[in-house]
Amino acid sequence: MNLSMLQPLYNGFVTTFQFFIFTLILSIPLGLIIALLAQRFSKTLGLIVNGYVYLLRGTPLLLQMMFMFFGLPFIGIVLGRFEAALITLVLNYAAYFVEIFRGGLNAIPKGQYEALQVLSINRFNGLKNVILPQLWKIVMPSVGNEVISLIKDTSLIHILGLEELLKVGRTMSNQQASLMPFVYVAIIYLLFTGVTTLVLRFIERRIEA
Repeated sequence: MNLSMLQPLYNGFVTTFQFFIFTLILSIPLGLIIALLAQRFSKTLGLIVNGYVYLLRGTPLLLQMMFMFFGLPFIGIVLGRFEAALITLVLNYAAYFVEIFRGGLNAIPKGQYEALQVLSINRFNGLKNVILPQLWKIVMPSVGNEVISLIKDTSLIHILGLEELLKVGRTMSNQQASLMPFVYVAIIYLLFTGVTTLVLRFIERRIEA
């Protein structure tokens, strides 16, 4: 590899990694909170959540990013490229996590919730000590799949002009009239996915222990 390629590829990877980490940190808790609220409260809230999930899962992520950056200014909301891309990723992945967590919560026997009420255990303690440990065991494989998908979906932020890994590779390929930058980009993605998979398996083993 030409050493002159390392710095641009590193910079592109840093941008990709930032979006990956920030999206996970924000979307997983948001998806869990929305799923819990939809389960615990009124049917009206449930309908709103269903509408949100349907909209975000039913339209392309690329289109959502374009609307967030180019469409919102028409109603007076102007976001920077970074903010628009991050908010879109968070809202999109939170919608998927809502469905994953909702399915996990529904898989927990109703007797568990009834037992908490009978024992007069408050909702917070019951959720923390009884429900969530079971929930994570149920949903972790599905969450892991979404985490891996996120690694690849970060490449879509190029539509807003952000210098993520794939865009850097494409620019270098055009400049050098060579496909080798794409090969290096693919290797970086594979390494990133491989390390993330190992981390996810470690977390799964810890949860199941």
